Amino acid sequence: MDFFKALIPGTILTLVVSAIFGSARTKAGYLNVSHEMIQGVGFYWSWTLFIAATLLAWAIFAMSPK
Repeated sequence: MDFFKALIPGTILTLVVSAIFGSARTKAGYLNVSHEMIQGVGFYWSWTLFIAATLLAWAIFAMSPK
């Protein structure tokens, strides 16, 4: 269950950080930020950052007392 709860902060963190780096027109090295289009809506995204942010949030949720 902690993994599914971690998807939301992982997605939000990815969108915010990717928007900052993407608006500066940088690939951000290993993050590989790219501009994506879904049904005419453009946004910046990084799968590497999404995986790292989700794993970080998952670890925090798993270590928190229940």
